[in-house]
Amino acid sequence: MPVKPAPRSICLLRLSALGDAVHAVALVRDLQHAFPGVPITWVIGKGEAKLLEGLDGVELVVFDKKAGLAAWRELRARLAGRRFDVLLNMQLALRAGLASTAIRAGRRIGFDRGRSKEGHGLFVNERIPPGGHHVQDAFRQFLLPLGATPGPVQWRLPVPEDAHRWAAEQLPGDAPTLLVSPCSSHVLRNWRPERYAAVADHAASKGWRVALCGGRSTLERETADAILAAMHVPALDLVGKDTLKQLLALLGRARLVLSPDSGPAHMANAMGTAVLGLHACTDAERSGPYSDRRWTVNHYDQAARQFLGKPASALPWGKRVEFPGVMDLVQVDEVVARFDAFCAQAGA
Repeated sequence: MPVKPAPRSICLLRLSALGDAVHAVALVRDLQHAFPGVPITWVIGKGEAKLLEGLDGVELVVFDKKAGLAAWRELRARLAGRRFDVLLNMQLALRAGLASTAIRAGRRIGFDRGRSKEGHGLFVNERIPPGGHHVQDAFRQFLLPLGATPGPVQWRLPVPEDAHRWAAEQLPGDAPTLLVSPCSSHVLRNWRPERYAAVADHAASKGWRVALCGGRSTLERETADAILAAMHVPALDLVGKDTLKQLLALLGRARLVLSPDSGPAHMANAMGTAVLGLHACTDAERSGPYSDRRWTVNHYDQAARQFLGKPASALPWGKRVEFPGVMDLVQVDEVVARFDAFCAQAGA
């Protein structure tokens, strides 16, 4: 087959969620390395755009998913008169496919057939090759049809200095900090508050500072209150007190982050902080902290067998095992053991 010319303009479509937007940043860095100077436009969700505001060399075009048809019309108007060499359609949801029809591009590259769902194939004219089990690696497969290959993973998330100053004020000094980010946007992925409290108490008994972080939702406030009430020692309560940029800085300042499969877990990983991930609804090998999963507890296969009657290997890529009680498979003792193993390795 003839080699296709290098693209002169690239549009990337990935609307959500926070963690997947972080994964997509690594692809952006690969694209910038492979095609220096080529303009990159990213059609992205509102919250994700706030997180990545200031991403160097990238035009962020916000698509408000909640606005329905009005969002599509706004996107079409925003991109009127523009045509991209390449569209990377990196979201399988039908809503994203429909949004992509407002983007004019000659090459429209999407996921391989094995991963496709919700009519994804109707909106693309090329596909990435199969490969890459982790979301991060699957995203980087989008380089291959462009004739580029992945290099060392880089994120370099944009965090302003005032956010770093704020984080330093909240977590002063160099005491090792366990930052607990207890809530995912998928409620069934969340662990019981009393279990978080038990691990937090254990960390405090080892001389660690414990802090809680989270957003401004009622669930996050109630979860934090329940954790604090169940703890036997005080902890810093930072829930609802930060911006997304400040959260990035806070995650970067922690020594270890305790979290279920959530945006903050991937944000922490990208900031270079180790993550003690809690997985049963989702597979840590697909969506756990990319850089180092040694400290992660993964009961996805057990959950698949118990709740779906089949092993994880028999499930489609990305299948969630989200049932009430599934996260109870993750036991306090094994999380404490992962914490202690991290301490031994890190000398903390």
